[in-house]
Amino acid sequence: MTTLLISDLHLHPGAPEITDGFLRWLEERATGVAALYILGDFFEAWIGDDLLDLGDADPTGNATLASRVAKALHRLADDGTAIRLMHGNRDFLLGERFASAAGASLLADPAVVELGGERVLLMHGDSLCTRDEAYMAFRAQARHPQWQQQILAMPIQDRLTLAQSLRQQSGEATSNKADDIMDVTPAEVEKVMAEHGVTTLIHGHTHRPAVHELEIDGRPARRFVLGDWRPDQGWEIVVEDGGEPELRAFGL
Repeated sequence: MTTLLISDLHLHPGAPEITDGFLRWLEERATGVAALYILGDFFEAWIGDDLLDLGDADPTGNATLASRVAKALHRLADDGTAIRLMHGNRDFLLGERFASAAGASLLADPAVVELGGERVLLMHGDSLCTRDEAYMAFRAQARHPQWQQQILAMPIQDRLTLAQSLRQQSGEATSNKADDIMDVTPAEVEKVMAEHGVTTLIHGHTHRPAVHELEIDGRPARRFVLGDWRPDQGWEIVVEDGGEPELRAFGL
């Protein structure tokens, strides 16, 4: 049986090519697989599951997109594929209601799962970027239940405005940061892998697809980094029963 892993699609109404490409990918590539793991930043922004109530009344198009994607995922789940959703730094407000609508279940970050007969650590990857102190402070705030409750209590339109502001601030901050600050901290990677007793880590977030060789407690280890999806290209990791993870790029 096949397991697929993806991350960083950043779905939003302004990039319909990615949404359409993802839906084709679900039908042509994901149909019939045992499991699909989506490791965060599935959506460019998520303001709360009550977005689904807006439907066509949402002038931004986010509600229509979310409903369309949830229905497609649920069809896949109905065919027997287990779908697991992990929060990213963009869609940390995804909740049980959306997961249910998509026939999926939420996955903790980090999580250890068995893939190809091996224990593998799955993460979004943002928590590994410890040199970015400003982002780590925001992450701690954004993942705090009290802060999330305060945000979700705001009117939807105010949340949409806030999400747009946060995306703009993030883009401006990113453009002013050095590359090494934006990437994972090697010592943090080794620490987390050792704590979980694994020699394989799969994550996204950094938009730097690659397979890195390293050593954990004297054992050879690997870190697989998923790429972000673009209008003409997607990234996946494929794991067959008893096989090794394989990082692949493909056209949309």
